[in-house]
Amino acid sequence: MSHSQNSNRPLEIFGLKSDLIHPGDDIFSKIKVAFSRADVFPKDSDIFVIAESALATAENRVAHLSTIQPSAKALEFEKLYQIDAREAELVIRESDVIFGGVFGVLLTLKNGLLCPNAGIDNSNAPNDCVILYPENPTKSAREIAKFILDEFGVSVGVIVADSRTQPLRLGCTGVAIGAAGFLATVDKRGETDLFGRPLSVTRVAVADNLASAAEAVMGESNESTPFALIRNANAVFDSEAFGITTISPEECMYWGVLSKSEKEP
Repeated sequence: MSHSQNSNRPLEIFGLKSDLIHPGDDIFSKIKVAFSRADVFPKDSDIFVIAESALATAENRVAHLSTIQPSAKALEFEKLYQIDAREAELVIRESDVIFGGVFGVLLTLKNGLLCPNAGIDNSNAPNDCVILYPENPTKSAREIAKFILDEFGVSVGVIVADSRTQPLRLGCTGVAIGAAGFLATVDKRGETDLFGRPLSVTRVAVADNLASAAEAVMGESNESTPFALIRNANAVFDSEAFGITTISPEECMYWGVLSKSEKEP
């Protein structure tokens, strides 16, 4: 059964700090301690946000570069794009498609998401290590939602969030790579605008919008705030809802136009 949160209340976002998360740590324990330290506890229809790097680290998704033997293709990428061949090798293994690259970065498709280097991150990683994407972000989101329900007796939505640059823009915004407990995308087609005109293409990326809002308090460097709690989000909550809606590259406006232009004389 689904219900919408009352949007008349002001949105609140609480950043939740944590000790350093090490490979193999119990992420549920870290979450519980973070709530206690902040003296902020979840309520029904809150949304809990966790940084993908924190989740991946706890899930032991950490690779030691010194153990990676680059393939010929990885060495080629190193020459073309000045990316460490060992990291390029991991990108090859982790990505579904590699479209090409620029200095230091390969543009990839992974689990339906367009992302740099298959989501592999060398920031906030131990020396000589990189952090891979969580194995199954939405599965982990569902497990975190269950933990919060069992521990605190409340039903919440959960977002696994990453940061991403937007086309032709400097700086990062948030993006959801996993979600559970609410509708990550809301279809507005068939509704009307302020002038009564029917909407024909509008869908709202609720999970991405909330991930961006959470980024404002979570930080990208040494803030030690890998979690956030969002209250009074204008979302449709459903304990059975999970996952992120993706489309094929051919359906994407940016990708479709740019790939077509490359073929034109």
